[in-house]
Amino acid sequence: MLTYTPPIAEQRFVLQNIVKVDELSGHNVFADVTSDLVDAILEGAGQFAAGEFAPLNRVGDEVGSKWSPEGVTTPPGFKEAYGAYVEGGWGTLTGPTEYGGQGLPLSLSSVVMEDLGSANMAFSLIMMLSPAAVEALKHHGTEEQRRTWMPKLVTGEWNGTMNLTEPQAGSDVGALKTRAVPQGDGTYRIKGQKIFITFGEHDLTDNIVHLVLARTPDAPEGTRGISLFLVPKFRLNDDGTPGEFNDVRCVSIEHKMGIHASPTCVMSYGDRDDCVGWLVGEEQGGMRAMFTMMNNARLNVGLQGVSIAERATQAATRYARERVQSAKAGSASRESVRIIEHADVRRMLLRMKALTQAARALAYYAAGLTDRGQLGDADAQARVDLLTPLVKAYGTDVGVEVTSLGVQVHGGMGYIEETGAAQHYRDARISPIYEGTNGIQAADLVGRKLGLEGGAVLASLLSDMRAGAAGEAPLMALIEDCEAVAGHLATSSTDDRMAAAYPFLTLLSVAVCGWLMALQLRAAEREDGDSRFLAMKKAAARFYLDQVVPETRGLRAAAMAPAESLFGLDEEAFSA
Repeated sequence: MLTYTPPIAEQRFVLQNIVKVDELSGHNVFADVTSDLVDAILEGAGQFAAGEFAPLNRVGDEVGSKWSPEGVTTPPGFKEAYGAYVEGGWGTLTGPTEYGGQGLPLSLSSVVMEDLGSANMAFSLIMMLSPAAVEALKHHGTEEQRRTWMPKLVTGEWNGTMNLTEPQAGSDVGALKTRAVPQGDGTYRIKGQKIFITFGEHDLTDNIVHLVLARTPDAPEGTRGISLFLVPKFRLNDDGTPGEFNDVRCVSIEHKMGIHASPTCVMSYGDRDDCVGWLVGEEQGGMRAMFTMMNNARLNVGLQGVSIAERATQAATRYARERVQSAKAGSASRESVRIIEHADVRRMLLRMKALTQAARALAYYAAGLTDRGQLGDADAQARVDLLTPLVKAYGTDVGVEVTSLGVQVHGGMGYIEETGAAQHYRDARISPIYEGTNGIQAADLVGRKLGLEGGAVLASLLSDMRAGAAGEAPLMALIEDCEAVAGHLATSSTDDRMAAAYPFLTLLSVAVCGWLMALQLRAAEREDGDSRFLAMKKAAARFYLDQVVPETRGLRAAAMAPAESLFGLDEEAFSA
C-alpha cells in the first residue's frame, strides 16, 4: 500500500513522442544521448528511487527532521540514502562537464527528479535547489567561484539553498532588509535573517552553500537595490575542504502541515558579525541572478506536482483493486465487488491518470524546450519562458487535486494516516505556495509573458496547437478562447488583467495540455507494444479531451470579467 513503482513505460513514451529525445542526440552537445543511455537512466533511476527513497517516506513523515542548538538531524536512514544518491552520480546528470557533470539534457534529469519526488517528496527537496544554485553560478559567477564551488554542488556532496524570503517581506522581495557591507578585500559582511529556507541546515553534507539576497549600503530601495551573495556554512581551507564556521545558524525549523522530513529553516546570518559572503554577478544585479535560480526551481516544483500525483494515483489504484464494498449498480447479483468496478471510482481514477499524464507531458515538454534553448534555439527558449508559469502553477494544482481525489478513493480510510493517502495530500499542498505562489505565476503570465516579442511567442504556440488539435472540436474551441482572452487582456487595465490572471492561466494550461494529450493519443494509435499501457494511454488522453477540456471552457467568462466585482467592496465588508 505504501510502495512506489516507477512509471517507466509512460516516461519513455512522453520522452519519445513529446520531448522527441532522439532528435537531441543529433547535436554534438548531446551526442551521448543514445536510446541505450535513455533506457539505462529510466531503469536505474526508477530502481534507485523505489529501493532507496520510497522506504523512507513514512519514517520521514512520522519522525521528521529535528532541530537542536547543535543543528538539524534528518530521520533515520536519510544520511545513508543521500550518500547512495551522491555515490550513484544521480546529481551530476545535467551538470557542466568541466565541473564534474555529465552534460545530459534536462529532460532526462526530469525523469530522475520525478522518480525521487514520487518516492519521497520531502527528501527530494534537497536535490531540487542545488541545480538552481549551479545555474546561478554558471551564468553569473566568476570563474574562480565556479571552480571553487560548482564541482561539489554538481555531485551533491554539498547542497545549495536559495535565501530570499524574510519575515517582514514574504513574497515582496524588494522589502528585504538583510545587509551586505563591503570589506575592501572582495568580501562582504552579511547580517540578517531569512525564513522558509529548504534544507538550510541538516546532517547530510559537510558544507551548505547559501545563495543570499541582500542590500549593500546606500543601495536604492526596492528590487533595484538587491545583490546576490554566496555564503557558505563553512569557509574553505586552502585545500578546498570545509574549515572555519561562517557565523550562519539555523535558529529554528517550522512545524508544517506536510513535508516533515524537509527542514524548513529560519536562518540567521552574522549574529556575531563574522559572516562572510562573496558577490555573485554585479552589485545590484541580484534580481537577474535570482530569476536564473527561480526559473529552474519553478520547473522542478511543477514536476513535484507530477511526482506526488503519480504516487497518489498508484496508491488509489491499488486500494480500489483490493477494497470490496457494495454490489455494482444495476447488477442482478447483490454480492459486493471491488470498488474499482463502481462507475464513480473509475471516474476518479481515470481523472487522476489523465491529469497526471497531462501535467507530466507539460513538464517534460518544457524541459525539452530548455534543452533546445541550450543548443541555441532562441524560439524554444522563448517558448519555455512563456510556459514556465504554467508548468509551476498547473503542475502543482494538479498535484493537489489528484492527491485530494486519492483520499476520496480511499473513502474513510483515506482520512486515516496509516494508508498514506493523507500524507500525499499534506505533502502536495505546499507546492502551489513556494517558489512564487501560483497567483504570482498567473500575474507573471499576464503581466510579462503574454507580451514576449510583441505577442509573437504566444501566437506561435497557439498556431502549433491548432495544427495538432485538428479533429478535436472542444480543444479547438478552447484554443480560440485562449486567443480571445489574450487579445482582450492586451488592452485591459492592470486591475482587470490581475483579476483575470488565474482563470486565464488555467485556461491556457489546459489548452496546452490538451494539445499534448492529443499528440499522445495519435502516437498511441500508431504504436504497437504493451497493449495494456497503450489502452490506458488512449483512455487517459480521451478522458482529458472529452471531460477536462470542455469543463475548462467555462473559465473564459471569468477571464473576461472586469475587476469591478473584486474591488467594488469596502475591505470591511469581507468581515461581514
